[in-house]
Amino acid sequence: MAASTTRTTPQTRRSVKDLRVGESGTICCLQDPEMALKLLEMGCIPGTRIRMNSRAPLGCPVTLVLGDDDYTLSVRVSEAATILLKD
Repeated sequence: MAASTTRTTPQTRRSVKDLRVGESGTICCLQDPEMALKLLEMGCIPGTRIRMNSRAPLGCPVTLVLGDDDYTLSVRVSEAATILLKD
């Protein structure tokens, strides 16, 4: 009889960095306390819809559309990685 192995992987939340161009999600929370105030001031408020609008040719920065297509924001990929999305 063969022993079965069960693999468990820790659940990680998706971040804005993981979105493809045209994909969207809803902001859950901000991961980095030091970056959070800056992102909140720029409109990255939990509960807000966010869409990946474009990526620069070398991948950084990215442009994001917040809300109902009325606000476009450009951030570094490292900053986008701290914006977590709801499941």
